[in-house]
Amino acid sequence: MADVSEVLIRPARRTDIPAIAALFAADALGGHSDTTDAEALPLYEKAFDTIAASPNDELYVAELDGEVVGTFQTTLIVSMTGRGAATLRIEAVQTREDMRGRGIGARMIKQAIAQGAAAGARTIHLTSNLKRTDAHRFYMRLGFEQSHAGFKLKL
Repeated sequence: MADVSEVLIRPARRTDIPAIAALFAADALGGHSDTTDAEALPLYEKAFDTIAASPNDELYVAELDGEVVGTFQTTLIVSMTGRGAATLRIEAVQTREDMRGRGIGARMIKQAIAQGAAAGARTIHLTSNLKRTDAHRFYMRLGFEQSHAGFKLKL
């Protein structure tokens, strides 16, 4: 396997959909019922098309040796608070389990931060499952602070 410095962070392509779905399906803590079952592929394709059509959303992959080893999504949100401040939200961060601890996740997050800065965002926002204590330490090492409580309502 190549050196992690050779990781390419790039916009996701439609051909990456099965690899992205596999990253989420392998996540035991996620609880999002992701799967590699071919019957679910149209659902992932529809989501990909929606993200690709949005001017405020970007889906990325980390590629190493021609394989997708990580993914994340960003959304630029402009709010009335903060006098119309923009926030970049980072979502669905996932690094392939056998590739964790090699700096791939840090490269993905730094790419997102740079994207936010270039777009004029004042803050970068992300949430993480409370069970992901390793991820919390990772985000704190990158300069993030736990500042808010999050809430969900499943529909």
